[in-house]
Amino acid sequence: MTASKVASRPLSAIAQATRQAARQLAVLPTDARNQAIEAIAQALEAATPEILAANAADCKAAEAEGIPKPLYNRLKLDATKLKAAIDGVRDVGRLNDPVGKVEIHRELDEGLILKRISCPVGVLGIIFEARPDALIQITSLAIKSGNGVILKGGKEAIRSCETLVNAIHQGLSASAVDPAAVQLLTTREETVALLQLDEYIDLIIPRGSNSFVRFVQENTRIPVLGHADGICHVYIDQAADLQKAVDITIDAKTQYPAVCCAMETLLVHSSVAPRFMPLATAALEKRNVELRGDEPSRKIVDMSAATEADWSTEYSDLILSIKVVNSLEEAVNHINTYGSKHTDAIVTEDPTAAESFLAQVDSANVFHNCSTRFADGFRYGFGAEVGISTQKMPPRGPVGLEGLVTYKYQVTGNGHIVANYVGENAKPFTHRDL
Repeated sequence: MTASKVASRPLSAIAQATRQAARQLAVLPTDARNQAIEAIAQALEAATPEILAANAADCKAAEAEGIPKPLYNRLKLDATKLKAAIDGVRDVGRLNDPVGKVEIHRELDEGLILKRISCPVGVLGIIFEARPDALIQITSLAIKSGNGVILKGGKEAIRSCETLVNAIHQGLSASAVDPAAVQLLTTREETVALLQLDEYIDLIIPRGSNSFVRFVQENTRIPVLGHADGICHVYIDQAADLQKAVDITIDAKTQYPAVCCAMETLLVHSSVAPRFMPLATAALEKRNVELRGDEPSRKIVDMSAATEADWSTEYSDLILSIKVVNSLEEAVNHINTYGSKHTDAIVTEDPTAAESFLAQVDSANVFHNCSTRFADGFRYGFGAEVGISTQKMPPRGPVGLEGLVTYKYQVTGNGHIVANYVGENAKPFTHRDL
């Protein structure tokens, strides 16, 4: 069944079909799910010309409508990017199965045994802007973790998403997984309706702008996992190696400025600012980065003035705000005030300063002497990610397979009753781990 035919059915029917397929998927053995993932990879390889043509059409239409540059960069799917995404599918297939793990195995009393077993969440509702490669990552993670998935891509990527899901369905049709486990929605109206399907959907994961994520969080009773802004910082400490600091600064800002783990604000200790900033800003300007600084920064290097709004702005572009601070504590306070709890890094050769920064910064990812761009499920060895969570409750940070499973408690007895364990002659529990 093609993606367009699926989308023409009532949304409740789509959700019911996904839930039923997810129940069947949840009990498939590891080999069957891995075979389905390999089938998806092969189907995507076979459909590469169609996928690239569909994406080119999306990009042309989006460019004509004046799509913002960061969103266009996320939308574009060239042959290299597609191959990397397919390689990521196979990486997921090679990961350990997160389903069916015995996390607790305990004797409560003789013949009364408790187990805590990992199991799929159920049905995931994923809403994302642009990023057709995210659809590939999410689908492979969902299949591997035994979850059904309902995908809603942005209108700018509709041709790409439909072509990708058609290929995925072709792959799944040659496997033990019902293609109904992966569904695609294509209209804006379906987004709002999707948020009301708490009877069928167990978790919503939005990937988009801050305002969009807020809208999702405020308009559904379904649990929401995700992050809004990616306002990430790099702090150059007074004990920093300046060459490391320059290299990390350049990578964190310019390697891929449109992603959520790119640096948006550079904090520099006042004692090294006169030496570091001319080196860093010269390298940044060579890469066409627009600089916006506070007054101390502008006294060292000529640049535009930063405003209060700049400290809380996710540019997703070649724009960087710079602030000079007088201490590690001031840097931490700035990050905890203006940051989005996503990814923040310190560059220093002082282990005590590094430990203090890592402990005090309230973010999902905290780094020492490396670029913020490492905040990624693939780079963490998760195979891929469905998104990055900045909430305090787990899962937090890049959400891979382990973030897509929950657990259930199984208790097996032999006629045991609670009445025997209460009162004056209560029988004691053994509580012995097996």
